[in-house]
Amino acid sequence: MTRILVVEDEPGIAFGLELDLETEGYGVEIVPDGNAAVERGGNGDFDLILLDLMLPGKDGFEVCRELRRSGCKTPIIMLSAKTHETEKVMGLDLGADDYVTKPFSIKELLARAAAFLRRAKKEEQAVYEFGALRLDVSARRLLRKNKEIDLSPKEFNLLEYFVKKPGRALTRDEILNAVWSYDCVVTSRSIDRFVTTLRNKIEPDPARPIYIHTIRQIGYRFDPPEHKT
Repeated sequence: MTRILVVEDEPGIAFGLELDLETEGYGVEIVPDGNAAVERGGNGDFDLILLDLMLPGKDGFEVCRELRRSGCKTPIIMLSAKTHETEKVMGLDLGADDYVTKPFSIKELLARAAAFLRRAKKEEQAVYEFGALRLDVSARRLLRKNKEIDLSPKEFNLLEYFVKKPGRALTRDEILNAVWSYDCVVTSRSIDRFVTTLRNKIEPDPARPIYIHTIRQIGYRFDPPEHKT
């Protein structure tokens, strides 16, 4: 059974989420504070974490930071009444996969949860196809109609990271931490240059990218097309 950890200190909201999620067939566990969230979320027993931002003990930002630093890769959707762009960007930078503002539509939240659960399962696959391209992760090869495209190790890692996060807004800091690691001295401009080089190799028209889209003031989003071109 797919298991979801709900981190919410308001009993009414927590009960409502538990009821709706269980109706959809998910197993649900509720924790009411940040300390418990770090302890339970770090066990790796969950397929998704719904994380409220305003919590006793540790807030959602701190919980997210600690979970990611501990190596937790479980998708995290932050829930918050804060609507400022800076809070959303901060949440994404710390490793959250999505940010939903309160009050939210339960139907929308369930749809987003289902989408991330599907994507998490797809990340286990070894081959990704988009357009006329085929990325073989285990063989570390990128092919266009059976002809190999030469990628540097970092270009390959960057593309692999993109294809494993389809449709998601990825900040430059998030990309930096995932592809270059925290200790590597790389600037935002360096990431932009790598993206430009990668576009030149995979986009049919690099000036009008259809795969790697720029999100102003945030970073990039990878959108694989529905059909091959």
